[in-house]
Amino acid sequence: MAYNKLSALLDGLTSAVFVLDDKRRILVANRAAERLFGTKRTSSHSGNHSQLGLDFVRAVRHPECLKAVDKVLAGSHQEQVILSLRMSVPTTYQVNICTLDEGTSPPSGALDEARLVVSFDDISPIREAEKMRSDFVANVSHELRSPLTALTGFIETLKGAAKNDEQARNRFLDIMEAEAQRMKRLISDLLSLSKVEINEYMRPTKRVDVAEIVKRVVTTMSPQAAKQGKVISFQCSSNATIRLPGDADQLTQVFHNLVENALRYGDSNTNVEIKLSQIERSYGLIGPVLAVEVKDQGPGIAAEHLPRLTERFYRIDAGRSRDMGGTGLGLAIVKHILSRHRGRLQIESNVGIGSRFIVLLPLDIK
Repeated sequence: MAYNKLSALLDGLTSAVFVLDDKRRILVANRAAERLFGTKRTSSHSGNHSQLGLDFVRAVRHPECLKAVDKVLAGSHQEQVILSLRMSVPTTYQVNICTLDEGTSPPSGALDEARLVVSFDDISPIREAEKMRSDFVANVSHELRSPLTALTGFIETLKGAAKNDEQARNRFLDIMEAEAQRMKRLISDLLSLSKVEINEYMRPTKRVDVAEIVKRVVTTMSPQAAKQGKVISFQCSSNATIRLPGDADQLTQVFHNLVENALRYGDSNTNVEIKLSQIERSYGLIGPVLAVEVKDQGPGIAAEHLPRLTERFYRIDAGRSRDMGGTGLGLAIVKHILSRHRGRLQIESNVGIGSRFIVLLPLDIK
């Protein structure tokens, strides 16, 4: 294989690849390696070592990686290193270093000096997925452990000290019922989130009337609002196009979650306002957009929390959220449903004034 053909072959790989000689000097660096490490190519391959390029340490200055390269040069057949690079976005690479034996080395005269290959595979998405899965399991375990511990404790008490105490028994049963309902809500939200994620890449095609969906949510939630001394008002702009491609059940869940949050966290005796309008454009979306704003007059949310509100189990005040029946998954479900509809959620809030959750839906999904 000629030098130019070998170089062209390696340039077709997405992984960064270096070919080194027995002195740890770079013989070949593909384009991915150039982009990653700023390595300059050398077109010389005449066998004169002074023309073969820089020492590998000039490109990759990572002690563990260099140590692994030296081990392979000293006789080890293969080494593997996990390398984290501080770039604009921290990235993790799996570095594979292996020798070129007689069965795999280039034909005589092509790159006689080649002794080993060093490749860099980006495993950041895998690491991120592992971390997300680990965090998710830890969060679910924590959320279920608390009510289960409470239920176990009360059951033991009712079977023992409070066995014949009717007043205590009634009080404990009320608490147990509340904890059981909390677990039920959590499991329901987990199932909803799982279902939404499975269908996230399947774009809805059936056209739905968003105004009618919102009206149904208002009708459903109004009795709950009345118990709190609140009113849910709905205003629809006369020039708004209210039909668009969507999943009626999922959009109902979006507005139900947002209205429920507004009722749950808004100040007492304050109303929830819903406004539907059409805007010509919105950042990140193509074409005209339908905007559905859910506004409360609650305590507001500090700016540092806003970017994380749609994360799973993220809560500003975990204790207060649990006491009010929140699972920490509602806005995560909203985010994934809107992603399926190629829309997004915009959150605006001022401490002491209130919050605005704005659902932005493109009128035509491309």
